[in-house]
Amino acid sequence: MEEEIRQEKSNIILDMTFNYALQVIAYTEQLESAKKYVIAKQLFRSGTSVGANVREAQYAESKVDFIHKLKIAEKEANETEYWLMLCKQSQNFPFEEKLLTDILAIKKVLSRIITTTKQSLSK
Repeated sequence: MEEEIRQEKSNIILDMTFNYALQVIAYTEQLESAKKYVIAKQLFRSGTSVGANVREAQYAESKVDFIHKLKIAEKEANETEYWLMLCKQSQNFPFEEKLLTDILAIKKVLSRIITTTKQSLSK
């Protein structure tokens, strides 16, 4: 029953990170077509990991575990931003500004969730 309720409710960060992973998959295919395999692999790994860690956090055993898993997602988001900045600054690399804009928005939402959850622990 709880599983059904959980699936019916919209979860902004889950939706954002899932859609982001789909964008990353498409972009890394572009990178691979341009023979930029190393960056494509790194970006694929970190960019899809953000959503995987957010999803894992939904089933955390405690608020502390929830925060820990979201902090891992935040670290992966930071790494994703790094790879995108390399693509942006490198010559002969395709670049999608929307990916950078979206990861910055995801980082803000993750930061807010982490901060709010930490505050609820101290009450």
